[in-house]
Amino acid sequence: MALAIGGNMQAWGQQRAALDPTVVPPAAKANPAVWPAARSPAAITDRQTEAAINRLIARMTVEQKVGQTIQADISAITPADLARYPLGSILAGGNSGPFGDERADAATWIKLVRDYRTASEKAGAGIPILFGVDAVHGHSNLPGATIFPHNIGLGAARDPELIQRIGMATAAEIAGSGIEWTFAPTLAVPQDLRWGRSYEGYAADPALVKAYSKAMVEGLQGDLSIGKPLGPLRVAATAKHFLADGGTENGKDQGDARLPEAELIRIHAQGYPAAIDAGALTVMASFSSWNGAKNHGNPTLLTDVLKKRMGFEGLIVGDWNGHGQVPGCTVTDCAASINAGLDLFMAPDSWKGLFDATLRDVRNGTIPMARMDDALRRNLRVKYKLGLMGPTRIARGDPALVGADAHLAIAREAVAKSLVLLKNEGSLLPIRPGAKVLVTGPGADNMAMQAGGWTITWQGTDTSAADFPKGSTIGRAIIDAVKQAGGSGQLAPAGDFTDKPDVAIVVFGEQPYAEFQGDVSNLIFQGQDGERELLAKLKAQDIPTVALFLSGRPLFVGPAFNLADAFVAGWLPGSQGQGVADVLVAGKDGKAVRDFTGRLPFAWPADARSPVTAPLFPVGYGLDYAHPHSQGPVNEDPRVEQGPAVSDSLFLRTGRVLDPWRLGLDSNVSMRAVDIAAQEDGRQFKWSSKGDVAIDGPPVDMLRQLNGGFALRVDWRVDARGTGPVSIAMGNARLDVSALVAAAPLGRESSIQIPLQCFKDKGLDFKAVGTPFRMGADAATMVSLRNVQIEGSGAPMACPPAAP
Repeated sequence: MALAIGGNMQAWGQQRAALDPTVVPPAAKANPAVWPAARSPAAITDRQTEAAINRLIARMTVEQKVGQTIQADISAITPADLARYPLGSILAGGNSGPFGDERADAATWIKLVRDYRTASEKAGAGIPILFGVDAVHGHSNLPGATIFPHNIGLGAARDPELIQRIGMATAAEIAGSGIEWTFAPTLAVPQDLRWGRSYEGYAADPALVKAYSKAMVEGLQGDLSIGKPLGPLRVAATAKHFLADGGTENGKDQGDARLPEAELIRIHAQGYPAAIDAGALTVMASFSSWNGAKNHGNPTLLTDVLKKRMGFEGLIVGDWNGHGQVPGCTVTDCAASINAGLDLFMAPDSWKGLFDATLRDVRNGTIPMARMDDALRRNLRVKYKLGLMGPTRIARGDPALVGADAHLAIAREAVAKSLVLLKNEGSLLPIRPGAKVLVTGPGADNMAMQAGGWTITWQGTDTSAADFPKGSTIGRAIIDAVKQAGGSGQLAPAGDFTDKPDVAIVVFGEQPYAEFQGDVSNLIFQGQDGERELLAKLKAQDIPTVALFLSGRPLFVGPAFNLADAFVAGWLPGSQGQGVADVLVAGKDGKAVRDFTGRLPFAWPADARSPVTAPLFPVGYGLDYAHPHSQGPVNEDPRVEQGPAVSDSLFLRTGRVLDPWRLGLDSNVSMRAVDIAAQEDGRQFKWSSKGDVAIDGPPVDMLRQLNGGFALRVDWRVDARGTGPVSIAMGNARLDVSALVAAAPLGRESSIQIPLQCFKDKGLDFKAVGTPFRMGADAATMVSLRNVQIEGSGAPMACPPAAP
């Protein structure tokens, strides 16, 4: 499409050959000729738009050009900052709410976006900002929005037409809050379910991902028309994450996909040509690597394959500080990424330093002006297509669209279609009219468990039913349906009942998580709420039981499967629990509103080993009411080595306290998620006055570690030194670590080790340690913790002095 590329891409192509980094290993150099061809529709732009962009680029300063290629998060920039730093884009990350309020309403979001947009139009070249948000299963940052099943459940539905309607509804709600860009759809094809983002993938089948890619892009954006912007109820889509984030070794998030190019294409690339042909305006680069080369710095993938072979003419955006993982780069200095083909740095909290470094690199020629102008053109092209610029301006912002009844009905339908029936002995389901029903288990009345991660907050752990007043928890929806059919119901998460039920529905599963915090070492379901015991108790009382399993992936649940009479994979259904009741509960006529139509999008494991090579149930498996089936006992041996229920060596990992350990803060200590080595992998603690941060839990015998010469290791970043001493304690043994704080490099990650013997010398009883870590400090101290664990201490070390 010559008019869209103009002379800039050609000029940049001539220079890139000389700039192609030799650090890209041969195994990671793509051969574009073997990749599928695609082409952004001609309607992505037009001659008048390109002419306007040419005129704008010609009069822009270098500072204004650089600014357009950088995106900051609302938690780290203010509208006033845009007067000095004319950035081109703003995002609201998973833990960033308008004006610090994670539960702000749509009207507040509209005000936030307009504040930034107004400031941007008054600054620099007067170019409005592009505002993006992670609306990955509905407009999930926004209370009251319609929350659809996560992608794994939609994959079970196998219904591209439904996906397109979900895209349209989601776009309307995003636009209703004044926003014009979503970082969706995810086109990963997960191959190892230990990956913590597995639920963001639709299926293990590339063909289904390909079909959904087209449907979701068309739903979000609609058809592109020459010379016309997207409509007011449409938003820009993002095909992500390019490429093979679902194919990394051992399912490690942000890891390395070690596989031949042919397999990379066959499995992981199929969704992208379909998205590009459908008109996707943006693509997001993946944190991950291919054969040792970070995708954020691989020009053969970003430029040669994506922009040339696949003809993509929108913008490529990075992931959260992902450019900083490219060899030779930092989050504030990375010419290699933009030279590789990135058009927009996602630099949420690193934007200021990155602006200065990128400006320097353009001025000294490290980043050729042709490459900068090409990146700038692509950003401007998307803004024109969204109606942010040009003769026809599109206004977005109508709170009435958020949680609209028509959208809720689509979500309810999607929930019903996502459920997969794996067992139904004696045709226990659907629940017969007039039955006495007990709904129990930790997920029975738990909106956080049924919505999963990326809901209100990044990890989704504090979501509640109050966040979605037009929704319903699964248990309440089932009880309502049972009563409408002439029966009676009891909702009792702990399993207590006053009247023996005819049937019990036990709702249980994974607790919410997102991204790397969901990575696991095997596929065993690590229940911590007595789920198996509850099922066994009900069985001992001769109460027929239905197990409804909520999870972001298939897991080994052999013992629970055998204890239940019926077993349903419910995935992460979102806010509309009524969709579950529509399938599980029969009406007065003895028939459920809907039969089971969902089929497994991933193989269900027969044990806890991964990848799954000999599944209990294959991809595509699923029962329904029309075809009764008897399922015998299944394997109960996980066939993997299981660790202790309570870790006696690892307490905090990548900023997350591991169950059953719990984090406690004094009221004068505040906490927020921060980036240390990866996205939000640390927790920053700020003291306003003297107080403690502690990790507490059930007492653990640590004599083994004491006898082995181990040490307490703390990976931290000292961000500000306060007015008083700093201490670290285990149990009641407190040591003064002020000297270690003083020696730590300010603002950079470092590590300390304290021999366990030091704590024993101060009186700690290692037979029962209930507080493995406690840090005390005074006003103005600010420390970010990444990991707290016990490890081999190596060389002898001196003990810090006892704390006063």
